[in-house]
Amino acid sequence: MAVIEIRIELKKGVADPEGSNTKKTLESLGFKGVGPVKCVKVFEVELDMGKAEAVKAGEEMCRVLLANPVIQTYTVTAR
Repeated sequence: MAVIEIRIELKKGVADPEGSNTKKTLESLGFKGVGPVKCVKVFEVELDMGKAEAVKAGEEMCRVLLANPVIQTYTVTAR
């Protein structure tokens, strides 16, 4: 049994309106020193296989369904 974590982020240069709006709202609520905020999607998937196989399966999941390669990057790690 392996648990993989799939992290999907926008590529550099792609607008992140959710991150920008969150930053503005935090600042309007009085939080000081807020730097850039970006939205990241994380999936945790349990798979009945070894870690190496699970990582390969997670990468295939990203290619087929979870990530848009035009605007997103992804990383898959096993625990």
